[in-house]
Amino acid sequence: MTRPRRRRHGWWATKVRQFARHATARVTADERGSLDAWLTPAEARLFDTMHVADRRHGLDVVASLRTMGVADRDVLVAGLLHDAGKGATGLWARVTWSLGEAWGSYVWRVAERLPGMSRPLARLRDHPELSAALAAAAGCSSRTVELIRNQDAPTDPQFGELLLAADEAN
Repeated sequence: MTRPRRRRHGWWATKVRQFARHATARVTADERGSLDAWLTPAEARLFDTMHVADRRHGLDVVASLRTMGVADRDVLVAGLLHDAGKGATGLWARVTWSLGEAWGSYVWRVAERLPGMSRPLARLRDHPELSAALAAAAGCSSRTVELIRNQDAPTDPQFGELLLAADEAN
């Protein structure tokens, strides 16, 4: 199936923006320090272990959720930590993952044969479950853990779709 030109352009524009944000991601000391007011020490340690691009993304997701009027701590923590399981997968594995989402899983099957790509792609595929396990180990609430686990197919009737929308907007 051929995608309409306009849709392809929009997809590419989004992916170029995400690439640039990943490559230039920063978290200021003030931003990091502000988290101590509402995270537990274990949650803060988990945040600190995340790749800087995932930390930046988590902060941006939280900001979007707050703009949507979300003040529920469980949801905000889920927004902040939902990508903790991605780890240091590398930029090119993330590009490959996005291409596979757009063009089909054959992209992943081909890329998995390249040296060093199999593990990062598996982490990206499994990151909702990996992130949920890390959040549970950090003592996050069961609600936060379930929001993270079901981030791609929301089940929470009140906040699941809002979390997904905030994630996709950033």
